[in-house]
Amino acid sequence: MKLEGIFAPIPTPFDDNYELDLNALKKNMDYWLTTPLDGIVAAGSNGEWPLLTYEEKIKLFEACVKYAGGKVKVIAGTHCPSTQETIALSKEAARVGCDAVLVLPPHYYKGQNTQESLKRYFFELADNTPIPVVLYNMPANTGFNMDHKTVKTLSEHPNIIGIKDSSADIVQICQICKNTPSDFNVFAGSGSYFLPSLAVGCSGGTMAVANIFAKPCKEIFEHFNNGDIKNAQKIQLALVDINQAVIKRYGVPGLKAAMEIAGLYGGPPRPPLLPVSKEIREEIKGIYNDFKNFYEGGK
Repeated sequence: MKLEGIFAPIPTPFDDNYELDLNALKKNMDYWLTTPLDGIVAAGSNGEWPLLTYEEKIKLFEACVKYAGGKVKVIAGTHCPSTQETIALSKEAARVGCDAVLVLPPHYYKGQNTQESLKRYFFELADNTPIPVVLYNMPANTGFNMDHKTVKTLSEHPNIIGIKDSSADIVQICQICKNTPSDFNVFAGSGSYFLPSLAVGCSGGTMAVANIFAKPCKEIFEHFNNGDIKNAQKIQLALVDINQAVIKRYGVPGLKAAMEIAGLYGGPPRPPLLPVSKEIREEIKGIYNDFKNFYEGGK
């Protein structure tokens, strides 16, 4: 399966009682379907996956597939602490119609991670999952980095079709692109280094900022593919501040605040995460408006 273009790791909407709000999800999805997004990721890091129950994840996957209506790809974050549970949840994602699963490496017992243990984990998962598997490297959250040699080994499995690399290590991303098969999909995990990642061979990006600014993200992609590096660079440089604000500095609460500023449903983060303060919300609003004015003002 070919993955390319712009994917948004969507926030999971909760109501004021911190329960899943699927009506809010429908409203957001209706908006996302008007944008040039190529796909979404449900229950990823920005979807607060560690704070969702097993049953909630299945409900979320099913609703995303239903509301997407085949117009964008739906990738499900199915990482669980054990191999058995990850396989079981991945089968549920396949059952409800997701296109692929996104899976972190085991990381609680990170001291026991070896090339052999990771190979066994991901190969067993790929052997038993009816839909393609996308690796997810997120060392800032897991405390463990999947290096390019490990990724090269895993890319040899026919049902492991790509990786989302959120390491922010452009050298590592370059090595992954260089050493994996040409049909292995390498995705940048952040809008802050999307253009550099395209330059070394990535086929797309899964970026939180695409939830609110999908069109400029897609324009970076299109300008690059059309050889218009100057305009791709102009948008990329302007995008850094809002991307850093909603993700790097303020995380999921910052993204949900930005969603609300953009007129979408953000809602509360689920405890123990706390919403941003009024002061931080105003800071995000200023950065959001700066980018919006730049983009709508003809760049």
